[in-house]
Parts: sequence; structure tokens; C-alpha cells
Amino acid sequence: MNIYLDNAATTPMRPEVIKTMTKTLQVFFGNPSSSHKLGRSARFAIENSRRTIAKLLNVRSAEIIFTSGGTEVNNLILTTVIQQLKVKRIITSPIEHKSVLETSSQLFKNQGIILEFVKLKSHGRVDLEDLENRLQNFSFTTLVSLMHANNEIGNILPLKKVSAICKKYKAWFHSDTVQTIGHYKLNMQQIGVDFASAGAHKFYGPLGVGFAFIRKGSLQKGFIHGGVQELGIRAGTENLYGIVAMAKALECSMQYLDKEHSVIEDLKKYAIFELKKAIPEVQFNGLSDNLQQSIYTILSISLPIQDDVLHFCLDLKGIAVAQGSSCLSGIGLSSHVIHTISEQENIKNKTTLRISLGRTNTKKDIDALIIALKECINTSNSL
Repeated sequence: MNIYLDNAATTPMRPEVIKTMTKTLQVFFGNPSSSHKLGRSARFAIENSRRTIAKLLNVRSAEIIFTSGGTEVNNLILTTVIQQLKVKRIITSPIEHKSVLETSSQLFKNQGIILEFVKLKSHGRVDLEDLENRLQNFSFTTLVSLMHANNEIGNILPLKKVSAICKKYKAWFHSDTVQTIGHYKLNMQQIGVDFASAGAHKFYGPLGVGFAFIRKGSLQKGFIHGGVQELGIRAGTENLYGIVAMAKALECSMQYLDKEHSVIEDLKKYAIFELKKAIPEVQFNGLSDNLQQSIYTILSISLPIQDDVLHFCLDLKGIAVAQGSSCLSGIGLSSHVIHTISEQENIKNKTTLRISLGRTNTKKDIDALIIALKECINTSNSL
């Protein structure tokens, strides 16, 4: 039995995407920067992909910059806004992705950037009143970096409200939208963010490719030098095959969004109901059991046992879930997100699991998970 419930870490590629990527591998092999016919054909494929993505997000083609993924985008944006936009302060939250937190920390240590963390309310909610207070009482140029959906507890940030606050006080706004692009209809013009991050493997595309949304005219150069690719913002030969497959993945995700959103959300409702019934002591972390305020793909739970090997027990039973962020699970580090909210949520001495749902999951997967969880808990308690 193999049941995959770790879609927040990466999603399996759609058949249409695999077909598109395979065809691209077979047809295109010229360097997109070459001036001959083979190079021009490769360049056309890239620019066509850029136009496809831009149209789906209601932005200009020149505002989409291809990268290796969301982590690179977060590094790119935070580093370059400091260099080019005279940003002196970064405001973020303690439960952001590590690529935002660690990059911000390095900028604080090495370049003297002022680093502040917005307060969190109950269940890990960003305190927007505190954010506004911090912006209105400071004169230096500020970058606000807050993720749209938390990759561990699923909390959704009201992007339009944050964008309006940032514009009111002339602050730049970056949002890590890695978990939400491809899962929501995001009109970047209406939302008003200045910068956003995306990774193809979160919306049924290939690993190792992503893109940045950079509002036109805001940035001129990146931190990878040695070429004029990607409008001079990201040097290096483009990942042609990944880019074309990514555009197809986003196109398919938008095409099937309404149906898949409904199916996955119903599955999340089913999981919440069945978990409560089967394991009355289960706790739901953050807002992950609130269908209006959390992403429909993520459910974070805490269980009343002190057992760091629970996910290994599930793995032996053929069920793939995460103990926290996939960036930490393989190196024995605890989740900074769960640690931050643990006392407030009363989950300090409990085992946390992230169940993340995708288009291939069914109710049978949830049933199998719950049976396995009960067996693992019973085994642990009997030791």
C-alpha cells in the first residue's frame, strides 16, 4: 500500500505535463540565447511559456522571471530590494518559510538591515494591527514579506488587506505564494503585491523550476551574474524543459481548478470529521481545520503521544505524511512554525503531523491513514 499525503512538499506531475515535457525534450535542444534557428525556436518556447503564465496571473510578460524554484525567488527578492530600492527594514513573521527567515537574518547580520517580526495572534494569525503600527511609526523604506498560505499549518493571509496597508505607508510588499499559485485564481493586479514567489512542483509541475513575479520597473538586476538572461535579473541558461512544463502545469491547474478545489476541500472536511471521531484527543494546529481561513490542501494535527518516530511508523505502513516542513524533515530538525505556536496551542509535548492533500487522493486514503494512526498510537502506548 502506498498512499501519498505530502502534497505540500511536492505534487506528482500531471500526465499532460509529462507529455509536454517529454515532447519538449525531444524537439528542442538549442540554447535559447543562440541566434540560429534552433536557438530561436527554444527562445520562442520560453517566451510563449512566459506569456501563458503572465496571462493566467493577469500581469505583463516582462514581470515573470524564471528561476530554479520558490527558495531562489525568496532569496532573489529580499536580497535585491535591499540593493536597489534603498530598503532599510524588513518586516516578516516568525512562521515564514526558512528561505525568507534565513535570508532576512543574513541581511540583518551582514548589511545592517533592521529586521522586525510582526506579532502573531491566536492560532498563528498575523496581527494586521501590529503590522500597521510598525509601518506608521517608521520613516525608513520597508519591505513587508508575508506568505499567502503557511506551508505547515495552512493559515491564509488576507493579501488584499496587507497590500492596502503597505500601500498606505509606501512599503514594498512581497508574498511567498508558493503554496497558493496554481490552487487559487490569483489576479496579481487586483491583489496589489509587488513581488511573489512560485515553484512548479507545488502545482503538479516538475521539480527545480519556478518563477518570480516582479512588478515592472521595480528591480533591474539580480544576484546571479554572468549573462543577460531573464531581462538581466537572473543570469544563466534557462531550464527550457522545466519552464515549458511549468507553464503547462499552471494552465492545467487553472483549467481544472474549480472541480479539483471542490473535491479536495470535501476530502479535507471528511478528514477532519473522521479524525475527530476516531481520535477524540486530536488537535488541529493553527487554522488548518477552519475551511474559510486555511488553504484547502493542508491539515496539521497534533496527537497525544510523545513519539518522534510516528511518521516512520506510518512510512512503514506505506503512508507518506510530513512531520513538518519537507525542508526540515530529513535532517532531524523540529519545525520552527510548530515551536512558535506550541505553547499558545498547548501542543508542546505532542507529536505533530502535516497531512497535505492533492488531486489524486480519495476518501480511501483518509480511511487508511486513520487506521494506521490508531495502530501506531496503540503500539506506542503499549511500549
